[in-house]
Amino acid sequence: MNVKVYDMQGNPAGEMELSDNIFGAQINLPLMHEMVKNYLANQRQGTQSTLTRTEVRGGGRKPWRQKGTGRARQGSTRAPQWTHGGVALGPKPRTYRYSMNKKAKRVAMKSALSSKVLEGNLIILDTLSFPEIKTKSMVAVLNALNVDSKALVVLPGPDVNVVRSARNIPDVKTLYVNTLSVYDILKHDKFIVTKEAVQKIEEVYV
Repeated sequence: MNVKVYDMQGNPAGEMELSDNIFGAQINLPLMHEMVKNYLANQRQGTQSTLTRTEVRGGGRKPWRQKGTGRARQGSTRAPQWTHGGVALGPKPRTYRYSMNKKAKRVAMKSALSSKVLEGNLIILDTLSFPEIKTKSMVAVLNALNVDSKALVVLPGPDVNVVRSARNIPDVKTLYVNTLSVYDILKHDKFIVTKEAVQKIEEVYV
């Protein structure tokens, strides 16, 4: 399929042929959903922790004698039913990470990329670079492309001027091809990518 290419002023700058295998693949919603869940699970720190009755301070003495008081027997004031007692079955540090197989990841990525083409939210730029770090320059590019919603800008490699020019703009995120994720593609409405980045994506997911 052929898609229009634009320059930084929003003017047409030719066309680019996209790989049907990557940008025209059949969309697999369950795999995209699984990939998003995997991404969010892997972001969790899992550092939450509560103190059990063996870890809280105090409670060494039996509060009252075992029999004869008419009250329920108690062995410690740090049992879970007491105020200031330990927590029963509370969370402890753990990892939430799990992995998906490579084939599933590739299908999910192709589905996410194809969904942007199908929705008409893929914007290809012939080039994207600034001589200096200036937010106004990035805003001008977005306005020229009529982007007024969440946008993901994908670069072929590190470009400090572009990244820092975009980082103060709400709902705009920049990523490199090697850090691209299904979660970020689906989270943002517009998918803005340079020609060189498209070529790299096709090299990776061919």
